[in-house]
Amino acid sequence: MATELEKIAEQQRKAALARNEYDVNGAYGSTNKNALSDGDEKGKGDVDGSVGSVTDINVRKDNTGRNEYSVENGYGSTSKNAISDGDDKGKGQQGDEGTIGSLTDINIRKDNMGRNIYGKNNGYGSTNKNALSDGDDKGKGQEGNDGTIGGLTDINTRKDNMGRNIYGKDNGYSFTSKNALSDGDEKGKGQQGNDGTIGSLTDINTRKENLVKNKLYGPNKKSYPDFVI
Repeated sequence: MATELEKIAEQQRKAALARNEYDVNGAYGSTNKNALSDGDEKGKGDVDGSVGSVTDINVRKDNTGRNEYSVENGYGSTSKNAISDGDDKGKGQQGDEGTIGSLTDINIRKDNMGRNIYGKNNGYGSTNKNALSDGDDKGKGQEGNDGTIGGLTDINTRKDNMGRNIYGKDNGYSFTSKNALSDGDEKGKGQQGNDGTIGSLTDINTRKENLVKNKLYGPNKKSYPDFVI
């Protein structure tokens, strides 16, 4: 005899089976109506190429309706919307004229080229007028053999600096230059001749003053140290 617990379990099982539309005679599987895409929300299996629930199908139709490309009109390198033909969709080169880019790209390029003084037949290079030092501020490359290098500002600054410089190509500074020799001025300190005179005028006068104040040591006097070992 069944216990009370078994009786309750049997009642619950019958209630659950009553709510289940699938049974031994109508099991759920790949061929079941509720597993197939037949226009409702239950099934999504392929039926003659139709796949998905009714919501899936409707959303797909909506998306496809907004998509101008299809099996017969695929998007690729030869598609009208992939070619640069005067709209903003395509950017691929069309023909041999070299036109590349969308309408916006082309217009911006034309604007830039209109402001650019250089082009296919007037390229910028080492021989271009604006690359040479010819009296303006654009070019700085040497022109000819005169040694002129730099823009106009560079040249004027160099001339100003050279104008304040007492030394030049034909009057270079070296150990034989007048301003490098100790000849009685403040500029040169190098020894001149064999008289031993070294230093600027200030150096010489300071040395003379120090020698006068030195009573014991110096020329024609005792040498330091003045003791005998």
